[in-house]
Amino acid sequence: MTQNMALWLSAKRAEMQVGPAPVPQPQAGEIVIRVRAVAVNPFDRLIQTAGEIMVPYLSYPAVIGSDVAGDVVAVGEGVRRFAIGDRVVGYAAGSDKARNRASEGAFQLYVVLLEHMTSPIPPKLSCENAAVLPLALCTAASALFQRDFLALPAPERAAPRSGKTVLVWGGSTSVGVNAIQLAVAAGYEVVATASPHNFAYLKQLGAKAVLDYRSRTIVADMIETLRAQEMAGAIAIGAGSSAPSIEVIGNTKGRRFVALATPPAAFDHVPRGTGHWQKIIPVLAGVATGNSALKLHALRHGVRTKFIWGSAIVSNEVGPMIFRDFLPKALADGAYIAAPLAQTAGHGLDAIPMAFEQQKRGVSAAKIVVTL
Repeated sequence: MTQNMALWLSAKRAEMQVGPAPVPQPQAGEIVIRVRAVAVNPFDRLIQTAGEIMVPYLSYPAVIGSDVAGDVVAVGEGVRRFAIGDRVVGYAAGSDKARNRASEGAFQLYVVLLEHMTSPIPPKLSCENAAVLPLALCTAASALFQRDFLALPAPERAAPRSGKTVLVWGGSTSVGVNAIQLAVAAGYEVVATASPHNFAYLKQLGAKAVLDYRSRTIVADMIETLRAQEMAGAIAIGAGSSAPSIEVIGNTKGRRFVALATPPAAFDHVPRGTGHWQKIIPVLAGVATGNSALKLHALRHGVRTKFIWGSAIVSNEVGPMIFRDFLPKALADGAYIAAPLAQTAGHGLDAIPMAFEQQKRGVSAAKIVVTL
């Protein structure tokens, strides 16, 4: 390692700028990789405009970014799974409250990864395609496997069939395509929602049935589809997903629990400069009133709900369950597909802000990736 460069966020709502960064050194249980590809997420993008709400603990200057793939260049004490030269994909935990270090943010040339949040990349998988996984995988795993969420058993090859079903509302999202695969790997059937042009794709990933979320009769159709099933719960992903998921789960048998991935109001149109507070205050009011309405809706249907925080598995048993015990072999033998599809949007750190804009405009069954 000779020189590190990073995409810095110097302060709350500042403009991101490329500049020199310290060359990181791994501590015990850590590795350092030379980054080859990063993916962008709404969470990463919104830290710039609404970080004081989403991550009020974040230390500045910060390097953000969650999804990263590259080559191992250094290993810390106690690390046995990786050696210099290995290609790996991992969750960059720098924006997590428990970590909160610029050296662990993905958007730089050399980044620190936690050993237990990292997996090897098999030979047939490119860094670009591997980079789509980490945050979406973490969020899906948080919903499915944490004890205070759906609490499914660990995913494994040839898992015994449970006879139960998981509802994934928003199946073609980054989180949805991972939730489908993880639930199937844990021994559950999956029924999902998506647009019709993504039906075949989700069935390829393991969904038993997929319904059109835009249908005017989607709730009634979903209840009818699931009427004979015993439900293990649901994960609601995307705008407008929470209320119908609650209604469906409240009218089926089995576990009445919905893991919520999306707040009831969006921060997408909040600017970082002029007009910031004029825009963000109505959004916060919308979040508060929306959450209250969802609580009442859930209460009426006898359903429990809880919002997901994707990086929570950094600090519990689910992180190593996924990245250490399950994903390496599942990726290597093709049992797990790196999804959604990678859509490359440029090369270099200075291409990341433009990738944010592309991601903001929307993609379907794809994830925006930048090579480094």
